Amino acid sequence: MPDLRLDLIATARVMQPAGLNRGTAGNVSVRSGAGFYITPTGMPYATLQADDIPLMALDGSHQGSRKPSSEWRFHRDLYASRPEVGAVLHAHSPFAVSLACLRYDIPAFHYMIARFGGDSIRCADYAIFGSPELSTAALAAMHERKACLLANHGLLVAGRDLAEAMALAIELEELCEQYWRACQLGQPVILSADEMTAVLAKFAGYGQQ
Repeated sequence: MPDLRLDLIATARVMQPAGLNRGTAGNVSVRSGAGFYITPTGMPYATLQADDIPLMALDGSHQGSRKPSSEWRFHRDLYASRPEVGAVLHAHSPFAVSLACLRYDIPAFHYMIARFGGDSIRCADYAIFGSPELSTAALAAMHERKACLLANHGLLVAGRDLAEAMALAIELEELCEQYWRACQLGQPVILSADEMTAVLAKFAGYGQQ
């Protein structure tokens, strides 16, 4: 049976070459049974071994020799409240951070915004990292969405598995860059509510289901 810890480490190591992270910033988790595995706090991803990955329960306790990421709360709260979520990824990618520091929502300037479940990517209210308040703000911003920005912080995505979480994070950072670039030239034209409703309907049957 595949070891989810090794899959988690492989995903974490892809974050930097994918342009999502540098150093030990960010964190990744994957659901496992009644709990979840999460990257440990403050450890370079290149050095991680399976035994370094803590297993957390939904009550906030953990097993293993390493301390879990300081951001474990929004991971735990997403798993507890959304049974469809199988993996969560948080990153400090440059364009997402730039927009998050301006506390911008990303409107429907491009139809691919619909990939995340609605007609916008919301920016969650600011709260200090690792706090229950940040988790509360993040879950509110992610209501009926697969992603949000975290004010003055970074991006957060939730996928059905590690592969989807990584794909969503890369797509979100790309959209952040495209929106940032479009704003340098003027005010982007925003797709209407009717246009985005049509896109969302089309996305329901898009790709390999």
